[in-house]
Amino acid sequence: MEASSTSLKRLKFGKLKVVRRRLLQRYEHQPFISCLAGFYSCRWKRYQRRRTEPGKCCCKTRECVFFPLLVGAFCFSLVFLYMWGEAKNDYNNFDWYNYGNLGFWFLWSLVLLIVAAILFMYITLLLVLAMCLLAEGQQLYLHWSHKIGTFLVLGFSITALFILSVLWGDQWKTVRLSFQITAPYLHIGAITIMVLLSWPVALHTIRAHKKVVQVIIVGPYLAILLFLFLIPLGMYSPCIREMGTLGPKPALIGHRGAPMLAPENTEMSFQKTIEYGGDGLETDVTISYDGVPFLMHDSTLRRTTNIKEVYPNDTTQNAALFSWDTLQELNAGMWFLKDKPFSCMGSLSRADQNQAMNQSIYKLSNFLRLADSQNKLVIFDLYRPPEKHPYRNSWINRTLEVILNESGIRPNLVLWLENDMRSFVQSVAPGFQQTVGSKAPVEDLLMDNIVKLNLAYTEMSSEDIRKYAEANITTNLYVVNEPWLFSLAWCSGAHSVTTNAVHTLRNLSQPLFLMTPQQYNIMWILTDLTSVLLISLIFALHWWREQSFSCCAHDGGPMLESGTYNKFRTELSDMPAVTA
Repeated sequence: MEASSTSLKRLKFGKLKVVRRRLLQRYEHQPFISCLAGFYSCRWKRYQRRRTEPGKCCCKTRECVFFPLLVGAFCFSLVFLYMWGEAKNDYNNFDWYNYGNLGFWFLWSLVLLIVAAILFMYITLLLVLAMCLLAEGQQLYLHWSHKIGTFLVLGFSITALFILSVLWGDQWKTVRLSFQITAPYLHIGAITIMVLLSWPVALHTIRAHKKVVQVIIVGPYLAILLFLFLIPLGMYSPCIREMGTLGPKPALIGHRGAPMLAPENTEMSFQKTIEYGGDGLETDVTISYDGVPFLMHDSTLRRTTNIKEVYPNDTTQNAALFSWDTLQELNAGMWFLKDKPFSCMGSLSRADQNQAMNQSIYKLSNFLRLADSQNKLVIFDLYRPPEKHPYRNSWINRTLEVILNESGIRPNLVLWLENDMRSFVQSVAPGFQQTVGSKAPVEDLLMDNIVKLNLAYTEMSSEDIRKYAEANITTNLYVVNEPWLFSLAWCSGAHSVTTNAVHTLRNLSQPLFLMTPQQYNIMWILTDLTSVLLISLIFALHWWREQSFSCCAHDGGPMLESGTYNKFRTELSDMPAVTA
C-alpha cells in the first residue's frame, strides 16, 4: 500500500515536471518580452508585468480607452502619410502657395512629408509592440509619455487632413486616382497585416472559455477578412487590360520648359525640353507696359527675378506695368540656383550653372521662333493686363500680331487656349488648333471647332477621353510629373501631358503596374488562398498548444484542474530558470 502511494506520488510529480518544463519554455522569451514591455510601458523588470488570464481582457479599464486611441492615431497618420505621399506630383504648387503667403521660398512640402513619415513610424512602432505583447499574453500598459505622443500624432494628423481638405480639397481626387494604380498592391498589404494579426486573435480566441467572448474577438476579424477577400470585385484600373489594347505613349509638353533642369520660362528651360525630346512647349504670356509680350507666370517679378536688388521698391508691382527695357535689366536665373524650387532636382554641371546664372526674361516672339525651328507645339496661358494698362483692351490683338507677323511660326503648331474673342481669333488665324480648358458636350465642342481639351489631371476619366477621341478631339492633361500618374494617363488614353519632368517620363517604355486581367486574377486568388492557409495553420497551432496544456492539466489530477491550473501556469511563466 505504501509502495503504491509512493508510485502515485512519483507519477504525479513526474507529470508535474512535464507541465513545469513546458511552461518554463516561455521563460526563454523573457528577454524578448522585457524589451517589448520596456519600450511600450517602461516596465523592464518581470515583477512589474502581468500576464493576461485566459478569457480575460488584455488590459485594465483605463488602458482600454487608450488602445483604441492608439489604433485611431495609426489609421489617421497612415491616411495622411498616404495622401501626402501621393501629393508629391503637386509639391511645387504647395510650396508656391506658401511663398505667396509667407514671402520667401522654402520646401515646406518636403518638411511636411518628413514629419508625417516620422510620426507614422513612431505610432506604428507602438502598435507593433502592443500586438507583440498581446501575442505573448501580456497585459497592456502604455507609458504616459507614449500617451502624450499618441495624442500629438492623432491631433497633428487630423488637423493636417482638415487644413489640406479646406485649402487643397482637389488633392483627394489625386488619392482616388492613385487607388486605380495602387489598389491591387494595397490589397496584398492589407491581407498581410490580417495574417500577422491572426496570431494574437487566435491566441485570445482559443483561450477564451465563453463562446460569447470568442465570437466578440473573432467575429469582427473574420468580417474584415471577408471584406478584404471580396473587395477586388469592385476594383477598377485602366492599367489592367488585355494585351494589345494599350494606346500610344502620350506626347510630352514641357511645363514652362524643363523647370527641374533650368529656370522656368527661360530660353535655357525650353532648350532643355527640346534636348530631352519634348513634343511641345507650354508657357505663360504677359504684356509689358509698352506692348511687348513676354513670358512670366507670376503676377509679380519677386520670385523669378532679382528685382529685390535692382528695384527694391517695386517688388510688389504687377509685372505688366514694367517697360520692356526695364525687364531686360533683370536676371531671371540666379534665383533657380539659390532657391532650388524642386526637392528632386539633381545637381547641375558647371556649364549649366553658368548658363542658368545668365538667363534673362524671354520674349514671346523669340519663344515662338525657337518652337517653329524645332517643329514643337506651343500652348500658353495669356494674362490680361491690369486696369490702366495701355493694352488692357487690345491684349489679344497685340498677341496675335506677334504670332502672325513677328514670329513666323506655322499656325498649326499653335494650340490656342484663350477663350475670349475665340470667334475673332478663328477668323484671322484659322490654322490655330482651337483648345478649351474645360469639359463640355461633344456637340458644343464641334460647333466651336475645338480639337483639343486641356484638362487638369484630376479630371482624368478614361470614358470621357474615349468619348472625345471618337469625335477626333484629343485630350491633354496637366501637370503630370510622377511616373505612376503618367502611367495612369497613358492607360486612360490621354494624347499628351504637360509636365515638369520631361527628362524622367521620356524613359518610360510602358506604363508602370500594367497587367492583364488574367495576371491580376491569379495574383488575387493566390493571395487569398495563401492567407487562408496561413491563418488556418496559426489557429490550429494555438488550438494544439492549448489542448496540450489542457491534457497535462487533466492527467495531473485535481491540483492542476481549472483555475488552479491557469494560476499555476501564470506563476510558472514568471519563475526564474532552474538548472539541472
